[in-house]
Amino acid sequence: MAFICTPGETRQDTQPKNLHFLRATPETIHWGYFHPEIKPALTVNSGDMIMAEAVTHHAGDAPELMMDEAITRIFTEVPEADRNPGVHIMTGPIYVEGAEPGDMLEVRYFQMTPRFNYGSNLAANWGHLYEEFGKKERVTIYELNPNSNTASAHYAYDFPGVYLTPGTITHCPECDRVPALKGISIPARPHLGTAGVAPAVDQRVSTIPPGLHGGNIDNWRIGAGATMYYPVQVKGGLFSIGDPHVSQGDGEISGTAIEASLNCLFQIILRKDFSFPSPLLETPNNWIVHGFDEDLNKAMKNASLDMLTLLTEHQGLSRNDAYSLMSVAADFGITQVVDGTQGIHVRIDRNIFPDKGVVKDPE
Repeated sequence: MAFICTPGETRQDTQPKNLHFLRATPETIHWGYFHPEIKPALTVNSGDMIMAEAVTHHAGDAPELMMDEAITRIFTEVPEADRNPGVHIMTGPIYVEGAEPGDMLEVRYFQMTPRFNYGSNLAANWGHLYEEFGKKERVTIYELNPNSNTASAHYAYDFPGVYLTPGTITHCPECDRVPALKGISIPARPHLGTAGVAPAVDQRVSTIPPGLHGGNIDNWRIGAGATMYYPVQVKGGLFSIGDPHVSQGDGEISGTAIEASLNCLFQIILRKDFSFPSPLLETPNNWIVHGFDEDLNKAMKNASLDMLTLLTEHQGLSRNDAYSLMSVAADFGITQVVDGTQGIHVRIDRNIFPDKGVVKDPE
């Protein structure tokens, strides 16, 4: 009987192998889309480790604090006409040898280190309360304290006009900066807002909405110490990362998190011994299932049905028992409401199960 390992358990076929470095350059990124025909930026074998750079498309909100020469190259050399239909700078894709549709990619995230000690939050035109704020957009720049692992507002300014072009560079030395959130600091929790495999469609798929391929899930729990399982849709998987954040709340209500570039260390393991219909998140204590739809009620139902699958097919519960357990022990939350396709996540404590949450292959 195959299974997903519990935290701390080491499978013989998942020992770290080669270590690859994948820098974000105009040649190794794709801006705003997934596509099965993108030339791989890197080819790896199952078990390989990757240190990859993830660059925020909001670096231009404070270029003197959030951009260096390499990031400037991306912003200046990638034509605006090629930044579509989404907005995120995606590093990759990574081709995994042997990956075929129907397999799963197990991605173990080990480290997510801020590239700079600054990040940006935009109260955007796609934010949930844009109308209530008089259709005004506002940028708040946050400073990170790596010693305390916290973030606090550095300054804020009103964005001139409407933020429409991915990678806009704002010359804030020419704008009116004001103090913000005096005396308040928040926990930093670096994570990837967007990561996933290429969908099996012969066209560009926007990075903005999440989906069964992963994409813009915007769950702040996808950080160091977490493991994600992505259903492979095309040969090689073609896995990419982007939209790095240093903190976000559930809902992402203003339209963005604290957007900040990260250096990410992760391992990719090819799994042919189990399947799951949607991106599945494993944290040290929980299983977290995701549901997506433009209608939040339908996203809730999708998450419920996939959690039902987890409990019945992988834990052996009856549907009646699983339904009862979901109502008394599973926590549902709104992941985000600002990406067009809205997200619900549901988590359940792995430690309540006799086998400590091992997920079995439904044979």
